[in-house]
Amino acid sequence: MTFKPVADARPNTFEFETTPLVKPTGFREYDARWWFGHPGSDKAPELNLIGVQALGMGLGTMIRRAGIAPDIVVGHDFRSYSLSIKLALTAGLMAAGAQVKDIGLALSPMAYFAQFALDCPSVAMVTASHNENGWTGVKMGSARPLTFGPDEMSELKRIVLAGDFDLAGGEGYEFVENFREAYLADLTKGVRISRKLKVVAACGNGTAGAFAPQMLEAIGCEVVPLDVELDHTFPRYNPNPEDMHMLHAIRDEVLRTGADVGLGFDGDGDRCGVVDNEGSEIFADKVGVMLARDISGEHPGSRFVVDVKSTGLFMTDPVLKAHRAVTDYWKTGHSHIKRRVKELDAIAGFEKSGHFFFNPPIGRGYDDGLVTAIAVCRMLDRNPGKSMADLYRDLPLTFGSPTMSPHCADEVKYDVADRVVRRFQAMRGAGETVAGQKIADLVTVNGVRVVAEDGTWGLVRASSNKPELVVVVESPVSEERKRQMFFAVDAVLRENPEVGAYNQTI
Repeated sequence: MTFKPVADARPNTFEFETTPLVKPTGFREYDARWWFGHPGSDKAPELNLIGVQALGMGLGTMIRRAGIAPDIVVGHDFRSYSLSIKLALTAGLMAAGAQVKDIGLALSPMAYFAQFALDCPSVAMVTASHNENGWTGVKMGSARPLTFGPDEMSELKRIVLAGDFDLAGGEGYEFVENFREAYLADLTKGVRISRKLKVVAACGNGTAGAFAPQMLEAIGCEVVPLDVELDHTFPRYNPNPEDMHMLHAIRDEVLRTGADVGLGFDGDGDRCGVVDNEGSEIFADKVGVMLARDISGEHPGSRFVVDVKSTGLFMTDPVLKAHRAVTDYWKTGHSHIKRRVKELDAIAGFEKSGHFFFNPPIGRGYDDGLVTAIAVCRMLDRNPGKSMADLYRDLPLTFGSPTMSPHCADEVKYDVADRVVRRFQAMRGAGETVAGQKIADLVTVNGVRVVAEDGTWGLVRASSNKPELVVVVESPVSEERKRQMFFAVDAVLRENPEVGAYNQTI
């Protein structure tokens, strides 16, 4: 058997059972995602189990070549095939000389915590996060609390696709028992909410259902469970707190039960969505502003990092200004924001997708939806006279969109995004208008964020983990101005025939 992968192989063939299948596009900017397939699907798989084994060989080889100790944490999310993928990955890691510590069924942040608790420099968490059934992937890192970025992912891709492995062998495997309990105990140590809070805990039948309700009860909340039973068919909706189906389900349960807040967790538990007591879905960037107000009140002069999809309030909010808070806008992606938070020694980083990163004294620097949930509960605890809706209304009014994603194939999405950047740059150079106004600013650190004179803005970038582009618009002026910006941005997108239909629009 050769362990040099192929990019295409058909299931139920000799080649599929004897050759690693690893489609190159599965190596994303900061993690790996492939369509693995499931019964009844007609879509061709992009990865097989031998390909996963090759990925483990590549990861183990890369870690050893970097001079990093061979100890690595592995875990898996709740999908019908995740355990088999983790075991294939483990076989590859061990072949490359890794000492594997398996924490079993886990959330991604539980695996990151294990790096600290078990003194392991590296991690490989098998998860497709919020992706639909049939997807799989691996989130990896070798310098806690960071996960791989573009440079590490490019090198891993090169090693795996070339079959350039150092198969040292000689190391071993250990299953770490009862690690879920150790993780939950660490989360809740010293945390007690004195305010009586009724909290809807929505998990979309994903992995967080085995963690979030117990954590919230342990800190003193009355928990209303919603879709917490583990079911890898995801019968109601994907566990994704950016998805309006999940947010609307949380809204309905909050209103039905009279809860103080609704919290929604994604498939691997590193994100948390928020619905207030009046049923309003609060987009994660606005939750970030609320938490930044609360944190900077406790720690004046705090520095924050946010991604380019986020609201402009981080720069203009009068409360943050009064608290002398400083905000840095950076590249979208959990690995990018996590790394930037560490580089700047920021107290927190907020991503519009719901990945929040808290440095000490709040967290350890990695994204954990349960830590975010604790921060939200503590914010409510410190404001006993205000509801979640009151705190939301305290923010200056802006009109923002959800994250909208038109289909665009992995092979062309970055080129299309570059064309859109150049198009807006040319428009600005020629003095053309966008949405009826001159272009006041272009932020091109990650795709393009085009800003009109009245502060209305629109963003286009390539998705880092799916065959899509990402579009977000916001206006501090009106709903109509927000829509005008969306139509202006969409008109530029439609100049590119590779851009398909949206998953959702305003």
